[in-house]
Amino acid sequence: MTKPYDTAQPERSAIDAHPGVVALDFGTNWCGYCNAAKGDIADAVAGHAGAVHIKVEDGPGRLLGRSFRIKLWPTVVVLKDGQEVARVVRPADSKEVADALSQAGAA
Repeated sequence: MTKPYDTAQPERSAIDAHPGVVALDFGTNWCGYCNAAKGDIADAVAGHAGAVHIKVEDGPGRLLGRSFRIKLWPTVVVLKDGQEVARVVRPADSKEVADALSQAGAA
């Protein structure tokens, strides 16, 4: 079972300062696209041992999503040492997310 999107918003400065590979997953718990992709996203992140998966609920007035210019859900932003290296919007399968994580050097 995958965890739900967290309504608590981490600060952008905390995300930028996070060391290593981060899969920042934006969406909502009620979104059909998000629910359809959640297993694929979780499987891809689980297959990259060094990656951290942070699920963030997005929506109007959510500053973190706006700072990353999120337009559609789910969007997975892959960061390495706080720098964006890849982005996947509405992934069709786990390979899309895994490929993005590989671009960041996640094992």
